[in-house]
Amino acid sequence: MKRMIALLSLFAMASAGCGYSGASSASAAAPSKPAESIAPAESEVLVFAAASMTETLNQIKETYEAENPGVTLTFNFDSSGTLKTQIQEGAECDLFISAGQKQMNQLDITASSDVNTEGLDFVDPDTRVNLLENKVTLAVPEGNPKGIESFDQLADLLKHGDVLMAMGNSDVPVGQYTQKILAYYGLEEEALAKEGKISYGTNVKEVTTQISEASVDCGVIYATDAYTPEMCGQVIYPAAVLKTAKNPDGAKKFLDYLQTEEAMKVFECVGFSAVSK
Repeated sequence: MKRMIALLSLFAMASAGCGYSGASSASAAAPSKPAESIAPAESEVLVFAAASMTETLNQIKETYEAENPGVTLTFNFDSSGTLKTQIQEGAECDLFISAGQKQMNQLDITASSDVNTEGLDFVDPDTRVNLLENKVTLAVPEGNPKGIESFDQLADLLKHGDVLMAMGNSDVPVGQYTQKILAYYGLEEEALAKEGKISYGTNVKEVTTQISEASVDCGVIYATDAYTPEMCGQVIYPAAVLKTAKNPDGAKKFLDYLQTEEAMKVFECVGFSAVSK
């Protein structure tokens, strides 16, 4: 947790830094039938995914579409809470990838009624998987004006000092993970907000922007370092094909691909990992 400033450029540099490409080379063999008779049908897969996956999924899109002619991946990136609401209100979606279990459970009839309080039945439970694990980290603006180098130090500043911390809203996973960290230190979010020590973002991208623009002293985002499980638990990204999907077969095929070694290399390049048991 000593070198946190560099984390701010992590997401923006993901695609350029990895440079990973897994596209298959085309076969040189002549087709046995006229090209028009074997051309694949056009197929669009609508994917709703957490904003923190923007760079990785856009990189994977290039490879996947190259390897699957006729397939188009269309992404809708936002906070998991917003995506859940859009699905619930009837937005077309084939595959949902959330940054937290809560939003997926709220759409899954097989989940506990304590979470799925509205009895929503959108998730195909046979396709649901824990796709990825992420981490949360404390990040600061360039130059680190307040000299914040640890969660312990931040907790002390929030209790007794002058500091402004950015965090996600309570309806998005990064905000919910931050709430667990505050609770770990015995800090009351509502009181801190009233004291002007907390600034909110509607998703992790907005929190990251506040930090990079130095409009706050620090913030909690997803990254690769400073992960403390006892503070907030595992940060799991579940994924599932929806029962309302217009293209369930295409969605299932893409979800299967996301679990391959080829796709995981892209995810691991920016700090995601396969889910640890």
